[in-house]
Amino acid sequence: MVSNKLKIKTITCHNVYNFGASLQAYALMKYLENRGYDTEIIDYRPDYLTYKLWAIGPRWDKNIFLRVIYFAYVVPRRLLMYKRRRKFDLFTASRLKLTPRVYRSIEDLRFDPPQADIFFAGSDQIWNTESPNGKDPAFYLEFAPNCSIKASYAASFSTSDIAQGLVKFVASRLKRFDFISVREDTGLKILNKLGVEGGSVVVDPVFLLNRTEWEYLSKQVTDGKYIFIYDQENNHLIKESALKLSKAYNLKIYAIESLYPISYADKTFKNAGPEEFLGLIHNCEICLTNSFHCMSFSLIFNKKFYLFRRTHQKVNSRMIDLLNYLNLSDHIAKESLENINNDAIKFQEVFDLLEKRKENSVDYIDMVISSAEVNG
Repeated sequence: MVSNKLKIKTITCHNVYNFGASLQAYALMKYLENRGYDTEIIDYRPDYLTYKLWAIGPRWDKNIFLRVIYFAYVVPRRLLMYKRRRKFDLFTASRLKLTPRVYRSIEDLRFDPPQADIFFAGSDQIWNTESPNGKDPAFYLEFAPNCSIKASYAASFSTSDIAQGLVKFVASRLKRFDFISVREDTGLKILNKLGVEGGSVVVDPVFLLNRTEWEYLSKQVTDGKYIFIYDQENNHLIKESALKLSKAYNLKIYAIESLYPISYADKTFKNAGPEEFLGLIHNCEICLTNSFHCMSFSLIFNKKFYLFRRTHQKVNSRMIDLLNYLNLSDHIAKESLENINNDAIKFQEVFDLLEKRKENSVDYIDMVISSAEVNG
């Protein structure tokens, strides 16, 4: 029998103006709420995850000349994205159930920790040690009271390995968990290297909700037949492929535009929020992307898609692992689309494989919850 008295808190990167981050945070919270549990997302907003107009990436911080070029180009574009950020803020306010208190640092969490029977760390790239969050004790539940159950759900390292200097830091903190699950097979290999036993591979939270739930949340913003582009790094191969497919199938090109201009698109959406992001995927004919969650929603909505590897950041393992599991590795573009599989995706086979892993994921969540009920 489900105990509605159990309190569950999750911690993830939920407020970073990123479609995947917002939607995966919503998905895990919503799934646990659907099961009848009192669930909140810890409103954790450290400085390094807080939106900053003048923030600069390491690639552009090498000398004063590069910094001036960066600020001259990026800051005006960030100012123009106010309406988009506003839609994310509205999504957070209306869809995410957050803790009443905002926590700004690990010290805040240690001094006045949120109370719960179970803490879930994840999902998304919370353990990516190439980013500050992977070095933050908060995402390893260091603040959680000793009497609580500490678990991860679909946490991702995002890379295929951890820098040697951080191995001891990560391993020592993961060994404090009662239960560990990761999102990729690569993550399981990392756990084994760290000497952390008993890890499980589970689906990203977006797959815990069914297609109908996501369709209800999606918002249609355009009509007609089109190719949808979601490119996070101005990938020249995505551009070339989109133009070829547009000509071959007589389709318009629609894209979400952020820091990089997509001048080849017939129409761009600069102010899309999470609901519009879902709608653009749901209504497209073909999706071209280098985003894990854009790829994931293409699968959920049964859309033909092509995945392109990221080159600016080493975060491909999470996408490649999932497509390998689904026998869709031939939908990963390499040098061109010439030799890629152009056949229709057998979505029933994909659904069956996802459903199998979803069942394992639900079993994992049930195991965590049962341990709290026993201890309670």
